[in-house]
Amino acid sequence: MNQLLKLNQAIQLDNGKTCVVKEFLGSGGQGEVYRAESEGQSMALKWYFPQQATAEQRAALQELLAVGAPNTNFLFPLHLASSTENAGFGYAMSIRQSNYKNISDLMKRRIEPSFRQLLIATIQLADSFQLLHAKGLCYRDISFGNFFIDPNTGDILICDNDNVTVNGSQNTGVVGTPRFMSPEIVRRENNPNSDSDLFSLAVLLFYMLMLHHPLEGKKEADMKCFDLPAMNKLYGFEPLFIFDPNDKSNRPVTGYQDNAIVYWAIYPKFIRDLFTQSFTAGLSDVHSRIRESEWRRQLLRLKDTIVDCGCGAENFYDEDELKTNGQLKPCWSCQKTLILPPRIRIKQSTGQELTVMLNNKAELYPYHLYPARKNDITPAVAQVVQHPTNPNIWGLKNLTTEAWTFTDNSVLKTVEQGKSVTLATGITINFGQAQAEIRI
Repeated sequence: MNQLLKLNQAIQLDNGKTCVVKEFLGSGGQGEVYRAESEGQSMALKWYFPQQATAEQRAALQELLAVGAPNTNFLFPLHLASSTENAGFGYAMSIRQSNYKNISDLMKRRIEPSFRQLLIATIQLADSFQLLHAKGLCYRDISFGNFFIDPNTGDILICDNDNVTVNGSQNTGVVGTPRFMSPEIVRRENNPNSDSDLFSLAVLLFYMLMLHHPLEGKKEADMKCFDLPAMNKLYGFEPLFIFDPNDKSNRPVTGYQDNAIVYWAIYPKFIRDLFTQSFTAGLSDVHSRIRESEWRRQLLRLKDTIVDCGCGAENFYDEDELKTNGQLKPCWSCQKTLILPPRIRIKQSTGQELTVMLNNKAELYPYHLYPARKNDITPAVAQVVQHPTNPNIWGLKNLTTEAWTFTDNSVLKTVEQGKSVTLATGITINFGQAQAEIRI
């Protein structure tokens, strides 16, 4: 392959510094990516193919540089790059570390993060796109290729941000990736915008949680040739959710599309309802698409409901299931009856109520206890701990500098920083801005 840049070639950056090309990393549809170094620091350098190095692309990069990254999850352009030896231009950005794996590795089961790590990733995605859209931008090309996850922590990175543009722009560049494009974009009725981003985000979240596409059921299985006209029909002109409550004609096919069947049954009703709205009313009505803030709120709620089974599988506490059937579904892995851990019912000063499963080492965060800090998911403000001398006793440890008070058998007691309150039925805790009750 004839690479655009040479190893050890010096490239000028718009901050007056230079970087030196060290390693060819790969190429894509727009250009080539290299590892470069500047003053001892590694960075990624993308250099555009001549036909992609347009004045419009340069102007778009300059606009992104002026706006800045919404948060650190985005590997946004940092500096424009140029060379006296090469035509065209490129840009420098932070380099992706090797512990981050492509989301497609999740689909192929090359990585298997826990539900906890997976939910951290989905929450970060919702957060990141809320911030991007708040800046008046849209991503345009949400798909597997642009997202990476650390399977051990759930942290994410969002790449290929040079395609980000001002929301509502008439720029006819990248319009998306098949399977992720909203129906109106497939039909070429509009240019990508924040509304189409919301649809694509819902598709990505469905893929991550269900390991399957929300529109690929019997209709896809019956297609003899999965060519462009077939894809346009499936995703644009005749889209139908595989779990549409009013039309069962596109249900997943057993033995062929089992991931969707298995995982759909694992999640609580409140999460299934979000996906149902996204891919029924949300197929045609952009105002029915789930906002990032709602995804974030409900994904945090889902993370709080995790119940660890003795077999090692993570399950979800489904209050709707309990109310409807009088019992929870058995563990999806071993089929044994779930033994619930202690749980805490938190009522915030705003009236919002949260239920959190208090598994071993479970933690409470600022968003649980302080309504004004609803966006803060770190650091932990409380943690479930085991009694140092009696392993049968568990407590909730105060990790804040503020004292809590709790009532035990009508006696008011105080929990100072570093101390714990025993997890026992009937204990009520005053966190200051939230009240809570322990249930066993």
